[in-house]
Amino acid sequence: MHRVGFQFLYGVFSHGASRMFRPLPIFIGMRYTRAKRRKSFISFISMTSMIGLALGVLAMIVVLSVMNGFQREMSSRILGMVPHAVIAGNTPVDDWKPLADAALKNPEVTAAVPFTDMEGMLSYKGSMQPIQISGVDPALEHEVSIVTQHITRGSLEDLKPGEFGVVLGDITARRFRLTIGDKLTLIVPEVSSAPGGITPRLQRLTVVGIFKVGAELDGSMGLINIADAAQMQRWQPNQVQGVRLALKDLYKAPQVSTAIAAGLGEGYRADDWTHTQGSLFSAMKMEKTMIGLLLLMIVAVAAFNIIATLIMVVNDKGADIAILRTIGATPRQIMAIFVVQGTVIGIVGTLIGGILGIIAALNVSSLVGWIERVSGQHIFSSDVYFISNLPSELQAGDVLLICSAGFILSFLATIYPAWRAAQIQPAHALRYE
Repeated sequence: MHRVGFQFLYGVFSHGASRMFRPLPIFIGMRYTRAKRRKSFISFISMTSMIGLALGVLAMIVVLSVMNGFQREMSSRILGMVPHAVIAGNTPVDDWKPLADAALKNPEVTAAVPFTDMEGMLSYKGSMQPIQISGVDPALEHEVSIVTQHITRGSLEDLKPGEFGVVLGDITARRFRLTIGDKLTLIVPEVSSAPGGITPRLQRLTVVGIFKVGAELDGSMGLINIADAAQMQRWQPNQVQGVRLALKDLYKAPQVSTAIAAGLGEGYRADDWTHTQGSLFSAMKMEKTMIGLLLLMIVAVAAFNIIATLIMVVNDKGADIAILRTIGATPRQIMAIFVVQGTVIGIVGTLIGGILGIIAALNVSSLVGWIERVSGQHIFSSDVYFISNLPSELQAGDVLLICSAGFILSFLATIYPAWRAAQIQPAHALRYE
């Protein structure tokens, strides 16, 4: 048996190798990858290592794509409702149009509309909740906000000056069981010269609209006419707090708003979404990073299963290694043979996982919908997650990074078994054969 093996290996080494395009370690490493083991358990471990690596890569691609989808949905909904940037006066602004014109001179600004914000408490039939009230111009609000696209009942145009109408979010409306025409009380603080310093001011509001953007703002935000907001602040009807800006690139908001405020001189201040919502998006980014690292551990475990596979192969092929050494193979060539074998397992597993992961990420919404139809259960309740389906956004950079990590970990997993194979002494290996 070993005489035949010796003749085969000698022929490959001394004659065949010179006629092949592939170097000897690659040729033998590929042969070992395809060859049947004398022990079927080794083949089983090799296959499970490949499958485990594929599943780990698949899971990373799908999960990170879903997280990208969540971030995209939250960005489009929240940043579609809150201003990209604001320029506000330290005192009420008498005429907002010159302020808007100054902002629009910046090429990054696409729209500028007036606003007046206030914080207060809503009270209805003994129940109360805090709320952020924004005084808006119903005719201009669509230029900086997506709220008009998400009004489910009523209309923003029903915010008539002097009528003290309010448009509330769907969560607030359901919490208070409100419908169009219902009246509730807004309580806002007012600084006064009374001994207490702050006294509450009450204003009756009529619900004229309900919006649903599918985000937490549905339960914390309300809109009133900007003239009504001025009256509640005891300002002149034409006075506003400042202007809200929509930008071409929202990630330039800090620089753009600061530059505009600086150009206006003293008496104005700038703010942007990175101050009001930045912590949320930083947390989402950190969450994606941490989950990615946890999933990478799964890939690492699967990749390092290759170590066990190759150690078993080295023990199984001890006689072959000894024969190769006796006919002139160097330790470096022996090491390269097993590096090739383990790397091939890693590459195949990573490629399979990558392809399946891309397919799954592109169809995850349909897959979840099918599971919901079959099981009769809603996996994602819009009341909890603010979405009714599972969003997914496949990013080429994520796929490249995940597959590269799979390749690198697979290669690293081959080094120790390959080094161990290179240390085998021919005389010792053949003594028991």
